[in-house]
Amino acid sequence: MEGLKYPVICISREYAAYGRTVARRLSEELGIPFYDRDFVTETAKRSGYSEEDIRREGEAMSRATRFLNSVMNNAMVYSSSYDSIFHAQKEVILSLSKEPCIIVGRCAGFVLREANIPSFNVFLYADKDVRTKRAAELEENIGIDPKKARERHDILRETYYKQYTHQELGDYHNYDICLNTGEVGPERCAEIIAEIVRQGDID
Repeated sequence: MEGLKYPVICISREYAAYGRTVARRLSEELGIPFYDRDFVTETAKRSGYSEEDIRREGEAMSRATRFLNSVMNNAMVYSSSYDSIFHAQKEVILSLSKEPCIIVGRCAGFVLREANIPSFNVFLYADKDVRTKRAAELEENIGIDPKKARERHDILRETYYKQYTHQELGDYHNYDICLNTGEVGPERCAEIIAEIVRQGDID
């Protein structure tokens, strides 16, 4: 779609807060591509790591790993797979931002801000009960307790974000808009974002 006031939209989100659902609907509404899971393939090409490694380490980090990563990074000979994957993802984000698109996660808003590339940054969140219910749908074929899955993903995602941005995931200062998908609904959230990013909706 031509003439978007904000051609690149970055969606940061809590686990099971319907981030992919909103991105897909927004993509349909605006006629521009969105990148989430398919982001993995391109990162694998650039980093040399397998797609499995990137799925595991590309947006999740335990607190123990973050501590070890921080300590070991002081050693000149140490090279973290997390760091290598993050830098590969950063290259992909910068490349994708050359055309209108929607990027889900991967600290994309932070990466583009650091590169002085304009983007519209969104944070999606929802009540824990709403997200636990959604987690049950996402994890139904894995047999994991949905509450434990939600809690685990929350910690891993928050830790990863803090490691590479030195900021807190969900801090409203870092976003142009924060939306509660549990209250507003994924469809309406997509409509709201679309209304804002279309040229002329904001003076």
